[in-house]
Amino acid sequence: MTDSERAGTDVKLHGVATLGDVAARAGVSISAVSRVLSKAPSARVSDATRQRIVEAARELNYRPNFAGRALKSARTQVIGLVVPDLTNALFTELMHGAEDEAAAHGYTLLLGHADETRPGGDVIARLIGEGRVDGMVVQVGDGVPTTGLGELLASGAPIVLINSSYPGHPGSVTLDDQAGARMATEHLLSLGHTRIAFANGLPRSFTAKRRRLGYHAAMTAAGLTVAKGYETRFGYAPENGWSALERLLAQDDPPSAVVVANVNAAVGMLAAARARGLRVPDDLSVVAVHDSWTAENTWPPLTAVKMQFYAMGRTAVRGVIARIESGISVDVVITNPAPELVQRDSSGPARRR
Repeated sequence: MTDSERAGTDVKLHGVATLGDVAARAGVSISAVSRVLSKAPSARVSDATRQRIVEAARELNYRPNFAGRALKSARTQVIGLVVPDLTNALFTELMHGAEDEAAAHGYTLLLGHADETRPGGDVIARLIGEGRVDGMVVQVGDGVPTTGLGELLASGAPIVLINSSYPGHPGSVTLDDQAGARMATEHLLSLGHTRIAFANGLPRSFTAKRRRLGYHAAMTAAGLTVAKGYETRFGYAPENGWSALERLLAQDDPPSAVVVANVNAAVGMLAAARARGLRVPDDLSVVAVHDSWTAENTWPPLTAVKMQFYAMGRTAVRGVIARIESGISVDVVITNPAPELVQRDSSGPARRR
């Protein structure tokens, strides 16, 4: 052991070593440390790795407390909710639904944040591994693959994914994205629009793929072919909506209407339209998937399809509690209540050419 390592050990002896400290010393993941030290059957590691973890725990004087045993014995009565951005208006209803369902069962909800560069596996592993929560509801960022959660999900921890899924992991709650995008498109069709574009999320996004199916289903049912260049896949942020409109207006025959797959991107698109001198809805109709307080406070107020985030929050927490208390896991698509069109001023009849 080097002098610096000895110094680090001495410091930890005077403090409280955590699973994260042991993982850093052993050069492994937090979840691997948790499974090895708790002697979990799912701890599939080599003998050398196991020995390294045990030695690291001994050197750091690691001692599990009652919280470290929470998932195996006593419960904390706390459920974690991890979302990409706590300031995103779309998550307000989700949080309210999750809080209400947790309270109804005597649980407390702990809010957490995972940025868009990774699925938040380290944060989640620490909360689960150290027994700070009994289970988790997790949404990764738009376009962030859930592969980073694979090891943690394989551990059998009570985790329910929202707006995403993972192969072989039962326990997810998703919105009826396909129906929502189809409803938005059908609204524009009912107003006489035929040149309808689609400003979508990133190509690898779970929700973007489903919303694209709804848009194409509505166009096909109306006997219309989507024109080349009428689909963009920049993302769900306001700046992505701005970029999408720039791309669409550059087409030889620009659209008269746009379905935007996310309300935040739609807000950005309205700003881009104003900057270009376009009148909404006279020159361009815009409809967003998702509704939020931001939609009714833009100018003009956005027509939007209300997706059932409140119900998703309640259902996800109910799923986690079922997993904690009975071991049952299910995959659910929220179809009741169904998506709902909220018509405001950003959509209007197609103008005769």
